This record gives sequence, C-alpha cells and structure tokens, in this order.
Amino acid sequence: MPNLSFFKPQSSQGWLAWVLVAFMLFFSLTSDEFFSVQNLLDLAESYAVTGIFALGLFVVLVTGGIDISFAAVASVVQYIIASLFTHYQFDSASLSIVLAIVCGTLFGIVNAILIYWLRIVSIIITISMQSLLFGMLMWLTEGRSLYTLPDWWITLRNVMPFTFHGQSFQIGLPLTIMLIIAAITWVLLNKTHLGRQLYAVGGDQESARRVGIRVGLIHIFAYGYLGAMAAIGGLVQVYRMGEVVPNALVGGELDVLAATVLGGASLMGGKGTVTGTLMGVFLIAVLKNGLNLVGVSNYFMNIVVGGVIMIAIAVTHYKKRKETDVSFV
Repeated sequence: MPNLSFFKPQSSQGWLAWVLVAFMLFFSLTSDEFFSVQNLLDLAESYAVTGIFALGLFVVLVTGGIDISFAAVASVVQYIIASLFTHYQFDSASLSIVLAIVCGTLFGIVNAILIYWLRIVSIIITISMQSLLFGMLMWLTEGRSLYTLPDWWITLRNVMPFTFHGQSFQIGLPLTIMLIIAAITWVLLNKTHLGRQLYAVGGDQESARRVGIRVGLIHIFAYGYLGAMAAIGGLVQVYRMGEVVPNALVGGELDVLAATVLGGASLMGGKGTVTGTLMGVFLIAVLKNGLNLVGVSNYFMNIVVGGVIMIAIAVTHYKKRKETDVSFV
C-alpha cells in the first residue's frame, strides 16, 4: 500500500495538497490546454524565479523574520553584472556568478545587522531597504534597460530532455536551478545542526539564546541566504527574458510571500517545510495560469493573493493566542 500520510488534512501540507489537486482538476475540466505537459512545464519554468525567491524567504520566515527587499536586491545585482559587461567587457561566467552571490549576500547581511543589533522590526527595515535600493537603481540608470549581455548569460538552453507518451519535452535551466536550490535548502534545514538552530530561533528566540545558540549569527545567515537566492533569481530572470529591465521584478513580492505562507510557513517563525513552499509556489502559478486560460482578469489575482496573506496572518495569530491561553491554564 502506498504511503498517503502526505495527503492527511490534519497538516497544512495535506490541506494544500488537496486544494492543489482540486484546482488542477477544475482547470483541466474548464480548459483543454491546462493539463497538457507543455503547459505545466511552461508554468513551472515561468515561476522558477518565484520559487527561488520563496525558498530564500522561507529560511528567513523560519527564524521569525521577514524580508521584502529581495526583489530590489535581485534588480540591483543583475544590473551591476550587466553593467560590468557593458562598460568593461567583464565576460567571466564563474566570476560574474560569484560576484552576484556575494553582492546579494552582503545586502542581506546589512538587513540582518540593522534588524538584530538595532532592534528594529524586520518588515520596516526591509521595506526601507527595498525603497532605497530600487529608488537608487531607477535614479542612477534613469530606468534604462540593458540588452547587450554576455553570451553565457543568455545562450545556454534546455538541459534535461525527456520523452512522455512518445513526445519529446525539455526541462529548462530555470526549473533545474530551482530544484537544485530546493534540494540544498531541504538538506540545510532537515539534515544539519544549523537547520535545527534556525527552527529553534524561530520557535523561541530567548530559549534559543539560553541554550547557547548565537541568535545574531543565525539571523545573519538567514538574511544572507535570502540575499544569495535573490542574486541567483535575478540572474535566472535575465536568462529567461534576455534583457535587464530595472523594474521587472519589483512588485511581485506579495506572490512570493503568499506562496511561502500557503506552504505552511508561519509568520511567527519556527514552522514550515521546503516541500510546502514549492507547493505554495505551484498553487499560485496554477491559480494565475488557470484563471487566465478561462478568461478571468489578472487583476483578480491581486484579491486572491491579498486574501491569502490576510487569512494566513489571522490563522497564525489565532493559533499563537490559543497556545498562549492553554499555557496559562
């Protein structure tokens, strides 16, 4: 007998799995195009960048923090790398990728330092950082897009061919990178001592400090990890589009946040899984793609995403209050 514990509705992942299956069945009945292999592959490819961002944000949420600046970080990093090629013909793929990750990580570390050592609420700092970085980028570049890019950034094509029912398909580089990052994040959080510390800090920061966990360093790692994922996501976005557009990524932060909380990550910290995060990303993708195929306006999704976040916040605080009430009984 197969193990169906994953689909048990008692867990947040179980509920999400059933909701995802229900929507996929609904859209497959309302649109002949939805359930095709090519459409599902295109869907996964187009939301690979969202998935990369969500995996990074998930690590921050596990520690009890939140970061809204990742899209601006990604935009700044991709523009820096493209500008180095445009003005100085810097064409080393490996060095460019390393430089991008270092820059993204440093932006994340700056967020962590401001949040932890200055005792400032994380969402205030990261919204300010988002506004600062994006404002400076648009001001310094005057909103100009860059189209002249190194060959390594835009010419590498599909990497994993496979055959299904006699038809050939390709799994592209963006989806491959997202799956690799998902595997790395899963190992980090589930198989390492550092991962247990991340969950411990999110569960109860003061208790974690008392047992010897260096909370400040944990925050630095979490925000730095998101910064690195932002940089990678920015590079992947340019690969998909073939150009650097300064404002292409900013504005999609709510989709990423909604995906992570849909996947079971608690806004209070200490909960969630990598699998749930990926399911949350795919549910957002299915909803947007399915509603588009049946002719529903894209603007309607803003209502859905906003409602998801509101419900997640309400449920999180209700559970927290219930646990607090029980502890006093």
